[in-house]
Amino acid sequence: MSTKDDWLDEGLRVLAAEGAPGVRTDRIAARLGLTKGSFHHHFRGAADYRRALLDRYAVRTLEALEDAVGEASALPPLEAFAALRDRAGAVLDQPLETAVRAWAFQDDDARATQARVDTARLEALTELWSRLVDDPESARTAALLPHLVIVGAAMTLPSVGREELSKVLDLLVGLVPHTAADL
Repeated sequence: MSTKDDWLDEGLRVLAAEGAPGVRTDRIAARLGLTKGSFHHHFRGAADYRRALLDRYAVRTLEALEDAVGEASALPPLEAFAALRDRAGAVLDQPLETAVRAWAFQDDDARATQARVDTARLEALTELWSRLVDDPESARTAALLPHLVIVGAAMTLPSVGREELSKVLDLLVGLVPHTAADL
């Protein structure tokens, strides 16, 4: 028997691999070895499924971000940024984020979902920077650098590999001052 989670998890895999056009009930049902009747047991239609799929993406991404930030916030600033770099793979599912970002260009729900994720990511980075920088505007500006690197990595074609992105994040961590006095 299928569960709602089965449909959503498979939908996220399809979304990451094929983009929004691949998220079709018949294709996902076939991948799960189920009938479309099973789909209708869990969802009121395609629009309901897409909203649930986007919500699942946001919840997964925001929980991973919250876990990473929670771990990092107990560390001195430089170590906190290094910890976030080390957790980037858990926080950023690059193929999935790329698919949602592409979808957001043509769908209001996807756009709102990605905006929610981006806002949380930028707020977390700004909070970390505010431990080194007294001025909130300067903290936000500093937070934009890693945020925009992540967004750029999600949109670059051909895609940037995880190892290459890790090297860029290593470079950024190397730019973080050890203390506020080093600014």
